[in-house]
Amino acid sequence: MTVKAVLFDFSGTLLRIEPPRTWLSAVLAARSPALSLSDAELERYAGLLADAGALPGGSEPRVVPPALAELWATRDESTRRHRAAYTGLSRRVELPDDALHDELYARHMAPAAWQPYPDTAEVLAALHGRGVAVAVVSNIGWDLRPVFREHGLDRYVDAYVLSYEHGVQKPDPRLFRAACEAVGQDPAHVLMVGDDRRADGGAAAVGCAVHFVDHLPVEERPDGLRPVLGLVG
Repeated sequence: MTVKAVLFDFSGTLLRIEPPRTWLSAVLAARSPALSLSDAELERYAGLLADAGALPGGSEPRVVPPALAELWATRDESTRRHRAAYTGLSRRVELPDDALHDELYARHMAPAAWQPYPDTAEVLAALHGRGVAVAVVSNIGWDLRPVFREHGLDRYVDAYVLSYEHGVQKPDPRLFRAACEAVGQDPAHVLMVGDDRRADGGAAAVGCAVHFVDHLPVEERPDGLRPVLGLVG
């Protein structure tokens, strides 16, 4: 197989969301005046939010309430559903101010809330230099392009195929077909790289090769993407 294009997942593959405590701290500090919590309170609220699954890109909810089950299952099909799902989970935690729920949701879309893996720029630049097309294929409910621009990665990306813009989410084959069309390649010459075996593994159904990376904190995965270069001739 000659790989002429590589599709990458976003969260947990190319970049990682900040930890829950940092997420909450950033929102509290951005308030005017800033809202201060003790270390114990901060740790407790961050833990509760993480358990609720309220941080997009973070851990999954320990329990999805029945009232949110259908919304959660299709959260990445539109901006409205994404916001409603995550703020619904967040509101399972009683925070010091109810407005914090919407502020937390807004924070996770900020470029500063995302950190590229150590080898992300290196791998994308190498593929770009070889003339291999790159697309980002993500289950997401908001426009991630500003994140890539802020981190200097947009120059290496030829196309963005985002679930909320197509109304379908991985592993639906339609999203992968759209991505292959966006980079002008037959799926037989396309490699999908992601961290979710179910969602990203759906690319195999349209004929793409698939390679998985581990969804780990940034500091624990310094070179997880470099093997991709060995798969591209």
